[in-house]
Parts: sequence; C-alpha cells; structure tokens
Amino acid sequence: MGNRIRIDDLAEPRHSEIQSAALAYGERHHVDLRADAVLEASVTRTGLDDFGAPDFAPRLGLWLSEMDGDPDRTGLGRLGFFNDCVRYASNRLRIRDLLQRHPEILDIQIDRPIVVVGLPRSGTTHLVNLMAADQRLRSMPLWEGYEPVPDRREAVGAEGDDPRWRRCQQAWEAMEMTLPYLSAMHPMHPDHVHEELELELPDFSSYTPEWVTRCPRWRDYYLAHDQTPHYAYLRTVLQILQWIRPRHRWVLKSPQHLEQLGPLLATFPDATVVVTHRDPVSVVQSAATMMTYAARMGYRHPRPDFYIDYWTDRIRRLLESSVRDRHLVPGIRSTDVLFHEFMGDDLATVERIYEVARLPMTNEARRQITAYRDAHPRGLDGQVVYDLRADFDVTPEEVRDQFGFYFERFPVLAEVS
Repeated sequence: MGNRIRIDDLAEPRHSEIQSAALAYGERHHVDLRADAVLEASVTRTGLDDFGAPDFAPRLGLWLSEMDGDPDRTGLGRLGFFNDCVRYASNRLRIRDLLQRHPEILDIQIDRPIVVVGLPRSGTTHLVNLMAADQRLRSMPLWEGYEPVPDRREAVGAEGDDPRWRRCQQAWEAMEMTLPYLSAMHPMHPDHVHEELELELPDFSSYTPEWVTRCPRWRDYYLAHDQTPHYAYLRTVLQILQWIRPRHRWVLKSPQHLEQLGPLLATFPDATVVVTHRDPVSVVQSAATMMTYAARMGYRHPRPDFYIDYWTDRIRRLLESSVRDRHLVPGIRSTDVLFHEFMGDDLATVERIYEVARLPMTNEARRQITAYRDAHPRGLDGQVVYDLRADFDVTPEEVRDQFGFYFERFPVLAEVS
C-alpha cells in the first residue's frame, strides 16, 4: 500500500472480490433483529441468564428497530450489528455475574484519572496512546474493551495468550480484508488503546451506534436523556478492569465526553481533563470520508451527502456543548491542546499535561513514551488524501462557516483550504 491513499470511489464503490464475497455471504443469512433474539443468543453463548436491571431493554430495542426498518442496510451490515449486540449483552451477563461473586470490586477507587476530551481526528488517539506507554498508568487496549470480563470456561494459554486477544485480532484481520484503507484512518488492532466508551455498550447507551449505523432516532433519544447512569456503569466496568489488572491511575479518552462534561465530572470529580482542538473542517472531512468508505459494506448506497450533512451537524453539536459546559471543568485540573502545537512537539505536550495532573515525568516514563512515538510515526499505515469538493460537493468555507463560535473561543488554525 502506498503512503498516500486516494479513495476515488466513495459514491460508487468498485467492490473487490473479497468485498463482493462478503456481501453475498451476508445476503444468504437471515438476521432476526429483535431484542429477544439478541438476549437469547447471549444466554446461549455465556451460559448465564441474569442481566440485572431491565431498563436497558428499550434502548437495545430502539437500536435494533431502527436498523431493521432501514431497507438500505445490507445483509452483512445487519449480521455485523446483531453480532455486536450479542457481544454487548454477553458482556453485560459476565459483568453481572462477576459482581455478584465479588461485590468488593465496587469498593475500588478510580483515582484522579487523566481524561482526554476532544473531537475525533484531533489527535486524541495518538495522545492517549503516548501516555498509555507510561507503564505507571492504566489504560484499556481494544481487546480488553471488547470483552472486559474473561469467560470462566476459557483458559489463558501457556504463553499468556488470551482468547479475547485472539478474537479481537481475528476481527481486525477480517476488517483489514474487507476495508483495507480503514487502518490508515482509524487503527483497531488488539493492543491499540481504545475509548472507554466501549464499556457503556453493555448498558446499551453512548453515541457509538452513530459511527456504525444511520440512526437519527437513536441520536435524538441519546441526546434527550441524562447519560449520568451510563457513565456510572462505565465506572463500574473500569473498577472491574482495575481489579483484574491493578494500576494506580487511569488514562482515558473519548470525543463523546465533549457533550457529556456534566456526567463525566459527576462520575470522575477529581479527573484531569485534557481538551484537544483542531480545525473542524479537517475533522468533518475525515469523519465523513471514513463513514462513507465503511458504508460500502454496510449499506447498498453509500450516500456521501448523508454523511457530510450528518457529521457537520454532529461535530457542531459536540463543540457547542463543550463550549457551553466548559465552566464545569475546574481550571486547575484542565488544559487545552492545540493540534498544530501537539504535532510540533508531542512530548512537550505530554509533559505539560503531567504538570497539570501532578504526575512527575520520570526518565523511565520519558523513555517509554519516546519509544512508542518512534515506533508509531504518523502515517505508518498510509495517509488518506481528502477532497471535500470532489467527494462531497461542498467547499471548506461552507463547512467552516458553521463553526465561527468555536474559532472565536479557541486559537485553532484553519488547515483545509
């Protein structure tokens, strides 16, 4: 794969043989998108049947009914979402079972986490992975987020080979085969430090479905309901992870926190909040391109027009909420990271964050962070070339005009012209 990647078939995909075979496979399989079917499958998978409080069921039902009512969804897209929901429900069962057997987990303290909050595509992933290289901090790799509680019927291999890691690796290899350019936009290999938002999914909340489905009904429901209970659920799963693999202090990240600063601070009142900033046009074009590219497998018609409109609006909402609620974050425990400054000196950025978080930068921590950075240069998996005009029939100026309030508040540099 060349270093620069131009995806020139977003609107009318030229499917590879592998993509065509995968789509045909999906069409041959009937998928029952009902909550009962998901729950029955998860009971069969785990051998458990106690889901705890039933309030999650209407949320799961909304997810499934919105997808079931979309005739543009491919059979493969339906099958993939069903399987994801079974995984979430299975995780819920295992979480419930573990807490029933070990209630002392709920006494574990989540002490002064460092939480990276910022737009997708604004450097949050690189930043959290840099800090996660510091082995004093606890972070969550993707494989652990996918299955936070081990299956008691499985054993870790003699070489420490966890079956959960293997399943995550297999999923990533399948994704690389069907969507080979995705790794250049959003790496999802097992050891990649991931968003803790994954831990809200067993409670069937968060904005995550918006990244894998066209779900405006769910968006409206999610935005209209207090997310504090779901952040409390996330915290409980973090307690489980810390009980399984102890470490003193967490480093976390998610763009969703931009519009949930209230629930975030209610759940982690002593958090250090790191807010990243970047030209929203760069964010919108990247998100819309990635979503349109992935849609060739999940939808019969990719519809670039939908994704540019949806994600321009969605990014605007995230930023409006963050500007509105920023006063909730204590100034003594927050710092802003401008993308161009971060790209210019990422180690200096981490050192500044550590000062705010009152975490000493040791020689060993600096060595670990530098080693990670040197092994993961920007564009390692290729660099996608974006073109708003050609791919979405909009100009950067038309997108940027919707974010004047943001540029007035923060000294963000315009990147796209």
